[in-house]
Parts: sequence; C-alpha cells; structure tokens
Amino acid sequence: MQFRSPQSAIMNTYGRLPVNFVRGEGIWLYDENNKPYLDAISSIAVCGLGHNHPKINQAIIDQLLKISYSSNIYQNEIQEELAQTLCAISGLEKAFFCNSGAEANETAIKLARLHGHNKRIDCPTIIVMNNALHGRTLATLTATGQREVQAGFEPLVSGFVRAPFNDAQALKQIIKNNHNIVAIMLEPIQAEAGITLPSSTYLKEIQSICKGMDLLLILDEVQTGNGRTGSYFNFEQHSLKPDIVTTAKGLANGLPIGACLATNRVANLMQPGSHGSTFGGNPLACRAALTVIEALHTEGLMKQAQETGDYILTTLKNQLEGAEYIKEVRGQGLMIGIELMHPCPELVTLAKAKGLLINLTGNNKVIRLLPPLILNLQQASNLCRLLVQLIKVYMSDERSNPRTKMH
Repeated sequence: MQFRSPQSAIMNTYGRLPVNFVRGEGIWLYDENNKPYLDAISSIAVCGLGHNHPKINQAIIDQLLKISYSSNIYQNEIQEELAQTLCAISGLEKAFFCNSGAEANETAIKLARLHGHNKRIDCPTIIVMNNALHGRTLATLTATGQREVQAGFEPLVSGFVRAPFNDAQALKQIIKNNHNIVAIMLEPIQAEAGITLPSSTYLKEIQSICKGMDLLLILDEVQTGNGRTGSYFNFEQHSLKPDIVTTAKGLANGLPIGACLATNRVANLMQPGSHGSTFGGNPLACRAALTVIEALHTEGLMKQAQETGDYILTTLKNQLEGAEYIKEVRGQGLMIGIELMHPCPELVTLAKAKGLLINLTGNNKVIRLLPPLILNLQQASNLCRLLVQLIKVYMSDERSNPRTKMH
C-alpha cells in the first residue's frame, strides 16, 4: 500500500531535494523514472563500496537466514570478530558498538568523563574545535563548533571548551588556564567545515601535548575512516596512537552501525550498566561491516581511493585553480573540497538536473566530493569533466546576471 498525502508525515528536519531514488548500482543511483545520477557523495560518505554491492548483499542475506538480532545481554561471536578486526587495524584494544557516529562520540565523551573522575577531577572538561561537527545529540551538538547546529537547544551540556583548529599554541594556553581539561577531541580532517586539513605537524603536536599532560586524545573518524582518505583510518598517515577513535558512516555500507575504540586503560573504566545500545553491534550490521573491511583490503580499495583522489585533485586544480571564483581546491584521498569565493547553494540543484549528486559545506561555499571508493579513473575523469563544466557555466551566468542574495 502506498500512502500519498499533500503534507508529509515526516518531521521537517532535512531540506530534502525533490528526487526519490528507487535503486542503485555501483556509483549510480536511479530515480522513479530510471534516470541515473552519479553519486559523488556516497550518500554522505556512507556507501563507500557503492550501491548494491554483490558481496555485501550476499553477506546480509546469509546472515538474515541465520539470525539478524540478539540482545547484548548475550554473547555475540560476530560482534566479537568485528571488535577484534577493528582493534587489530587501529592498534586499540576494546570496542563498543552502537548505531551512529553521534552515539560513538557520546561513548567517547562518557569515557573521557570517567577518566577525569578517576583522576578526581570534579568537572572533567574536553577541548573541542571551532567548526567541528560531532553529532546531533545534546552532548555531541555541544561538542560541535557550529552555532547553527546548537541554536534553540539550550541549555547545552557543560564540560566543553572550544579552541581554533590547527593551532597547537592555543591548546597549550587553554590547558594552562584550565586544570579540569581531561581530553582533546577533534576530527583529523574537518569534513562539514569544508574539508579543512591540518598542517603536517598539528596532529603530532596534539599527541605530544596529550602525553605530556595525561590527557586523552580522541579522534572522530566518523567520516574520515573506513578507507575514505587512503588508509583505513586517517590517523595512520600521521603515525598517531590515539586513546579513543570513533567511526561509523562507511563501516557497513549503509547498515546502521557505529564504533568507539579505546585503549584498555580507558575502556576498562566502563563496567556492566555504565553504557549500552539496544541495537548496537547486532549480527546483521556486524556481518556487513566485516564484509566491507574484507573488500577494502582484498580489492585494494584504499590504495585506489588514494590514487583516484590524487587524480581528481590534480585535475580539478589544473582546470579550476586560478579562476577568479575559486579560492582553493584541497583534499585527501576521496575527500575533496572545492572552495568558491561566495556561497552557491543553487549548484546542488543544478548538478542534480545534470545527473550529478554533490553536497555543499562550509557555509555553502565548499563543494564536497565523497565519491565511492570503487570509483575508477575513467569514471573520475567523467566526474571532473561534468563538474568543471557545471561550475564554469554557473559562474559565467552569475557574472552576466548577478543575484544579490548570493553575495
């Protein structure tokens, strides 16, 4: 039965585009009229292996025929296998499973507070970064450094102080002036801020600060993890040893799952009853995640993401940089941002009309590209050609018919 009404029964929490996707295949999504759309954002970094992946489909079917859910009050061998796999990759020692990146970050925040209270700090405080995005729950939206995400939800949660991203000296000053600091929490690449990359030394400096002051280093790899930037976790490229790492999005290629990984020193602060998640780590999502991890390694997709990302970055720089309407083209792996000189929200709708799905971040100034890791060089070339053409035509039209609302 189909329910059609002039007014949607869904809460108005998303600015939805007028398109309904009914199937997917690889890097493509298809609407009700069978029109193809190149998914250049992997459904916001979720479907890293593309849509309708045969190995993942088969794994899900096989698991459904066995058991899809059992309560976390019982043992779960598939969850244990996934935990061991992620710990082996990350170098951490314990995992907690939930359903999203926000939940994973909530877990990290609770661990940091336990760590602080264990040190007899009455008001454990976490340093978070300007322009960060850690989630939409009360604690994670407080940790988020974007005022528009927080507006209307006051009073916010106490126990956070904010610092500028990419400024290690500012961190040292905050710690000097606040003896309640227990952790530093950040994204290794700020995604929603507009693909903001750290300097080559920044993350190592933070690790040094944390070690010297007995602070926890918490890395939010919800979007950068699972092969997106050319290694399973982005922190591997900086030779870091974080205390806590969170991830979600691409972990199970569309099935809801999040993970918070931690060292024994931190994880062992949790005891039965300290935390929980009803659906977290269910066998179905865990089986999908294990299949994703296997595919990333056996199909060489992390190396492919790095090589294809380098190609896209070079191509876009060659064809766009120097143009008066382009501020910068930047990125790592298949996480690329094209920063324009002024907001251009119309580009998303114009791209959709051309069969290309893109996303804008950084106050609608940065075109964010997060294509599936399975994207090959020929497909990447077509993506660049279509996108460059779209931007040039759009900017040419803007110069001819400037719209005040955009400036």
